[in-house]
Order: sequence, then C-alpha cells, then structure tokens
Amino acid sequence: MAKPIMAKATAVWLVDNTTISFKQIADFVGMHELEVQGIADGDVAAGVKGFDPVTNNQLTQDEIDAAQNSPLHKLALKFNAAAQGEEKRRGPRYTPLSKRQDRPASILWLVKFHPELTDGQVSKLVGTTKPTIQAIRERTHWNIANIQPIDPVALGLCKQSELDAAVQKAAAKKAAAGEVMTDDERRKLVSTEQSLGMDAEPKIPTAIEGLETFSLSDDTSDDEDDNTSGLVDADSFFNLPSGGGDENEQP
Repeated sequence: MAKPIMAKATAVWLVDNTTISFKQIADFVGMHELEVQGIADGDVAAGVKGFDPVTNNQLTQDEIDAAQNSPLHKLALKFNAAAQGEEKRRGPRYTPLSKRQDRPASILWLVKFHPELTDGQVSKLVGTTKPTIQAIRERTHWNIANIQPIDPVALGLCKQSELDAAVQKAAAKKAAAGEVMTDDERRKLVSTEQSLGMDAEPKIPTAIEGLETFSLSDDTSDDEDDNTSGLVDADSFFNLPSGGGDENEQP
C-alpha cells in the first residue's frame, strides 16, 4: 500500500487537527502505534511542523470525516495519476553523489572476491551499469591502474544482508549446474552468518611459531653424545715430539 510523503509530518498534523485514532494514523503513515502516541505526548517528532495532507492532495476531507466517525475505517491515500508506476521503475539503484566515486572500487572488489556474481547482481548491489562492470572485469577501465578493491558494505553502497543473499543465490546456481567448486570458491560462497558461526581454527602462538618441530624429550641426550664424540683434543693440534728435548740444545 502506498504511503504519503513526509509521513512523520503528516502524522503530526493528523494528531494535532483531527480525532482519528492512533492506530488509524499509524496504519496510514506506516509508523508504529506507540510512535504516534509519542507524537501526541510530545516525546516524538519534537519541533516537526505538521504537513497538511488535504492541502497537499494526499487526503480528502471526506476521508478524514469517515475515519473520525468510525474507528475501524482505514484511511486511503488520494489517487494521484502522476504517481502511478513510480514503484515499478526499473534500473540501477540511486547512489548519492558523495559515494559515486567509490563505485569502481566496490565493483573491483566484487569481481575479484566474488567472480561468480553476474553483472546484473553487481549492478543491483552497487547501482552501476553493465558496461562499467565489464570494463573493470576486462581491466579496460580508464582509471583501472588507480582503483583499489574496497568492500561495498564498508563503503555503504549495499547492506551485508543483500550481499549475502546474492552470494547464496550464486551458490545455489552453481550447485544446480553441477559445477565442482574449489575450496577457495566454497569459502567465498559462505555467508557472513555462517562464517561467524564456524569454530575458529587452532593457531600456533606467534611467540613459538616455527618451533613446532622441536621436541622436549630425552632424545636430545643421544645427539649431544654424538656431537661430543667428534670433538678433538686441543693438544693434538700442536703435534709435540715425544722426546720433549729442546731443538736448540747442543749435542
């Protein structure tokens, strides 16, 4: 069901100027009933100016009167021919101007770490066009030398749940096609919730890393004996004569 524009301001106006119930207002503007009650109590939307839905062609006075007379009546948004078809408009999602320069980096990250995603999936995730994705895949983009891959979730271009859903869809498509995935590809197709729930692999502390092949058993004593047996006495290097006489002594 279509919702009015400036929903919170419309709710403020309806609370201040009509006797329509909180439930009816909440259903009309798409808010929670307690939030509408908070508007009436002054705890919510403090300082928000009311937005008249009658003047702005969103409600008719007859619709408001009917809602005031019957608590079960549901407010219906006034028909606006100019607004028809807006929700069915197709194309890449809107990306704010401040984040559009980050799209090539996120596209490069997706095609590098999730090559199983189609161009259509990448386009929906970051709001770009297929020619741009193809140029980055083939490394023919004009600025490819300066693009660094960055996670689109970290850049705020898409939600983690949306990325996980696209990855899982790619995994199901691969499984249906009967393709054998490598360990690296299987690791990439695991969603964030699954990876966080996995047991951590045991790691060797960095302080003793590289020493795992050494043993602390008594076998080292045999090695020490073998090494000491090969040592030569220092006196053997001098080759002193057995007579012990002085070479300069006269006969």
